[in-house]
Amino acid sequence: MIRIAGLFTAFVILAGASLSPAAAEDKTITVFAAASMKNALDAVDAAYTAKTGVKVTASYAASSVLARQIEQGAPADVFVSADTDWMDYVTSKKTINEPTRVNLLGNSIVLIAPKDSKIDNVTIAQGFDLAKLAGDGRIATGDVKSVPVGKYAKAALEKLGAWTAAEPKFAMAESVRAALTLVARGEANLGIVYSTDAKVEPGVKIVGTFPENSHPAIIYPVAATTTAKPETNDYLAFLRTSAAKTILEKYGFKFLISPTT
Repeated sequence: MIRIAGLFTAFVILAGASLSPAAAEDKTITVFAAASMKNALDAVDAAYTAKTGVKVTASYAASSVLARQIEQGAPADVFVSADTDWMDYVTSKKTINEPTRVNLLGNSIVLIAPKDSKIDNVTIAQGFDLAKLAGDGRIATGDVKSVPVGKYAKAALEKLGAWTAAEPKFAMAESVRAALTLVARGEANLGIVYSTDAKVEPGVKIVGTFPENSHPAIIYPVAATTTAKPETNDYLAFLRTSAAKTILEKYGFKFLISPTT
């Protein structure tokens, strides 16, 4: 009888436990964010969780990949894109709560090389010869047809007159972090990534910075999805605070709005 009572008690406990995940789940926010946001947003999310107790689960990939996943019904509460195009795309698919959208951050693109490369101090201006600079090696960036960093890179190179000669040397990566890794491992002689990516990877060095007027403004919009949990509004509000601004600027992002206290 004692054993049966014990089993009954265990069953009651397990049955009760099976009801609790729903409540716990209500205190979790899922964020889909551009790959370049990883280090900075992980730090922001840790600060938010410490303050509120709400856990943040982040999924990082190219904005193009995330946008299509959201379109297909992936359970995201927040989308942070590395360009306005992909945010516009998901908005057009009626999956974004438009009033919550804000252009939160800015960035810049840079030319990088492996840390031990002899290439250094490249002046990036009209007519600079990227193809010659790369020699027999490859140039890594995101896919220029879909990944934001690749689109920015191609736009800049076209404007500077360097794209046609350099195009055959490009290794198109699935995300900016994949491109960063190719350069850090020495599998590409050069790469074009965001300055924030170069800052967190000790295996590379910045050898040149692209002029701001050589490409469209680099803007990171953020918004809640139409299926977002109620807690999402509080999270979005935190992203606009001075505390979040301090963290994001530490990682090299430009804060594009006036922060709240």
